[in-house]
Amino acid sequence: MKSNKTLLTTLLSMGLLASAGATQAAGWCESGKPVKFAGLNWESGMLLTDVMQVVLEKGYDCKVDSLPGNSITMENALSSNDIQVFAEEWVGRSEVWNKAEKAGKVVGVGAPVVGAIEGWYVPRYVIEGDAKRKLEPKAPDLKNIADLAKYAAVFKDQEEPSKGRFYNCPAGWTCELDNSEMLKSYGLESTYTNFRPGTGPALDAAVLSSYKRGEPILFYYWSPTPLMGQVDLVKLEEKPGVDKRVTIKVGLSKTFHEQAPELVAVLEKVNLPIDLLNQNLGRMAKERIESPKLAKIFLKEHPEVWHAWVSEDAAKKIDAAL
Repeated sequence: MKSNKTLLTTLLSMGLLASAGATQAAGWCESGKPVKFAGLNWESGMLLTDVMQVVLEKGYDCKVDSLPGNSITMENALSSNDIQVFAEEWVGRSEVWNKAEKAGKVVGVGAPVVGAIEGWYVPRYVIEGDAKRKLEPKAPDLKNIADLAKYAAVFKDQEEPSKGRFYNCPAGWTCELDNSEMLKSYGLESTYTNFRPGTGPALDAAVLSSYKRGEPILFYYWSPTPLMGQVDLVKLEEKPGVDKRVTIKVGLSKTFHEQAPELVAVLEKVNLPIDLLNQNLGRMAKERIESPKLAKIFLKEHPEVWHAWVSEDAAKKIDAAL
């Protein structure tokens, strides 16, 4: 009798475990919870976000949403699970991310972009001149950031003519804080204004406007971006030993990482080859295609890229939706 009771208890507990397992297997999306993304406001981040949203919505029947805000705000939201996915997290360069990762609140997976770079740039004609445009070199000995100390007059700030102007990232971007610290560490804070454009497009407009007129401009920039394919730039060298290689991951909230393994398995495989990504970002700018539309065009034109991320069943559903 005792053994029968033990068997019954065991079977009941197995049943409960099976039931719990089935509930867990039902997954994030089946339970009706939306997958909320960071509403990133730079081109590659926008396109990656929209591509991932289409894949999850059409392939895995997920409700998807995005929350707008700057990168620091979004990293905080990720750490508290107010959002679940940050599509293009430049790992290691944000204190907000670093602290959240150390506390076990966020997880970085995959490699959505490989080969990304960032730094301080000037147009090539500033250093080498441009015979076709009859432009003389204005800073022929400019090679590294430390050299900028003697070229402040070349990059004159029209609003504060006694100083040069450095075009930083928009306020609220992680890179804005990094660049401000670099101005101090290179001793350039007293000779250059730390100018922060209001938006990414405003920074692009400033660069392209100066480039078209053949005027000197000093600015922070990064790749992947459409701008890199439109202008000929020189990246200024940093201090010896500084390694600015960038690792990009898909940022996930710890809760989502634990509770949505099927979706995590998809997101950790997402990768857009950087040359193909830059081509599409250039197309976005040239043809003025909105990111959600370009995401669908990209998925339709390049099944060889994304079929490897998803299950066979999901691939059929996405193809049918496109």
